[in-house]
Amino acid sequence: MSRPRKATTAPDHVPEADSDDALRAAVAANLRRLRAERGWSLDELGQQAGVSKAMLHQIELGRSQPTVAVAWRIAQGLKVPFNDLLALPTTNHDLVLRRSDAKLLTSGEGNFSSRALFPFDGPARTAEFYELRLKAGAVEAARGHAHGTTEHLVVASGSAVVTVEDVTHQLALGDCLVFRADRDHAYRNEDRTREAVLYLMMTYALPGQVHA
Repeated sequence: MSRPRKATTAPDHVPEADSDDALRAAVAANLRRLRAERGWSLDELGQQAGVSKAMLHQIELGRSQPTVAVAWRIAQGLKVPFNDLLALPTTNHDLVLRRSDAKLLTSGEGNFSSRALFPFDGPARTAEFYELRLKAGAVEAARGHAHGTTEHLVVASGSAVVTVEDVTHQLALGDCLVFRADRDHAYRNEDRTREAVLYLMMTYALPGQVHA
């Protein structure tokens, strides 16, 4: 999701928790499948994603859950939408996503979290919806996503500063920013007293419809 010039440095993974078992297992299975489909070794995937072979091995074994930043790098290396990496089995029934059951991806220091507000139901999805939370004073940085990706971001609580490459946008409560997310970008909460909550809709370009 974002980054100006490397505002924070996060470790490659966060401590495991029992509540994350389903998400960790899904990531492990999807990573093994996606890598096998490409016939890549762990070394080859590591070179594409910029993630160490040892870390990829731990994730594939289900022993480590990646942070948001690492998961994005792996998805980028595999050249798949983010949800392909986290996809859970398909359901044909109405689905309530309880906040209490949410599986969160967090930054290494725990200052940023991302909660999916949609079921991970397969690779055909072209739009994704997330709740983002930035603790007071937190910054979350990310490399550009796949070419043609667009982010639609609205501030639901507090305020935020979003940097897209070298351009900075100050967002107050209720403000919305739409930007091409195939460029480096970062989210920052400059308020030192309260958390910022943002809602993000991410759309991927259809084949033949990427930005020039």
